Amino acid sequence: MPKLHPTLKAELHLSDGRTFELPVYQSNLGYDAIGVESLQKEKLFTYDQGLTSTALCESSITYIDGNQGILLHRGYPIDELAMQKSYLDVCYLLLEGELPTPEQLDTFKKEISSHYMVNEQFTRLFQGFRRDSHPMAIMCAASSALAAFYHDMLDDTEESREKTAVRLLAKMPTLAAMCYKYNIGRPFMYPQNNLSYAGNFLYMMFATPCEPYEVNPVLEKAMDRIFTLHADHEQNASTSSVRSVASSGPNPFACIAAGIASLWGPAHGGANEACIKILEEIGTVDRIPEYIARAKDKNDPFRLMGFGHRVYKNYDPRAKVMRETCHEVLGELGINTPLLEVAMELERIALSDPYFIERKLYPNVDFYSGIILQAIGIPTSMFTVIFALARTVGWIANWKEMHHETDSLKIVRPRQIYTGHKERHIEKA
Repeated sequence: MPKLHPTLKAELHLSDGRTFELPVYQSNLGYDAIGVESLQKEKLFTYDQGLTSTALCESSITYIDGNQGILLHRGYPIDELAMQKSYLDVCYLLLEGELPTPEQLDTFKKEISSHYMVNEQFTRLFQGFRRDSHPMAIMCAASSALAAFYHDMLDDTEESREKTAVRLLAKMPTLAAMCYKYNIGRPFMYPQNNLSYAGNFLYMMFATPCEPYEVNPVLEKAMDRIFTLHADHEQNASTSSVRSVASSGPNPFACIAAGIASLWGPAHGGANEACIKILEEIGTVDRIPEYIARAKDKNDPFRLMGFGHRVYKNYDPRAKVMRETCHEVLGELGINTPLLEVAMELERIALSDPYFIERKLYPNVDFYSGIILQAIGIPTSMFTVIFALARTVGWIANWKEMHHETDSLKIVRPRQIYTGHKERHIEKA
């Protein structure tokens, strides 16, 4: 990665007469950034609650322009990748910087499939959880437990990092499917190396030892797109969590566990689960007007999940692909439940009602992915687990990128504005 060099200078003038010259770093796309590191020497910090206006790193992996509805992975638009390439193509792109040749992709697939299995001791690890444990709780523990099986991953070499990437990508779908099977009390299914990445995941989720299972190609393609559309999303809460933890140099599997924990929140990875809960709360089409009115009432705390996006002030580019995929899946399965009727009517309203259009409250990727997963038969408690599975490659790509910056890698150490008591002392009796 090229080293950042300031292209301009900025001046900061304080009302007490002090003036500071600060470097300005230019981005290839998007906003430039003012470097403020030197202010610490003057006993000054910047205050940016939530770090929404602060760049914590430089990265060449993913670029987002929320105003224009643009999402690029290594320069490629997300819709082109999702419609023309597989998830493993995108994984290779994020990890290596370029799309693979057919030969490189074939080798990559073989490397991944050869590591699908997890140690048999994991079956006993799962037995330590209650059957009704949330799958994300188990996923956090299981991913962290991988660190106990791969001590060699602390070896900071390029070869070691490549092995880490392959092992994590291969084992996450296996662990995710095990979370589901354990939750419903059915036997774990061993992975099938002859299936695609998405096909293998569906097999481990829904196959049983009792009868043969054939992967539906329409559902396989839909799952592959869900993985692709969730692969990476710049410096979001979970990715920055992975980078923060990784900055202290722990085992990489522990770093990924931190990302999973961050993703669990309803404001992040749990959004598609929250969307389905809203659809279930509405229940039937005839109740939609009541909830639309509540969504429009600024004095009502009700929030219609699945519409609009914090980053995208235009149509989420991932949602366009997911919408098409959603209708393909519903057409293939031929199902029409009250929940899906509610979802399709809400989609129609959001795309035609001036209130939603003017505020750009379009159905987002969480809205459509939730409907697809529900239609396939995946319970809402597994939605965020699948998100974590897909996002693992983005976390690993950022982790790898960090370790290419060993000359400038610093432990993350934010500062604070202290608002507590000044120094005081205990009174003597």
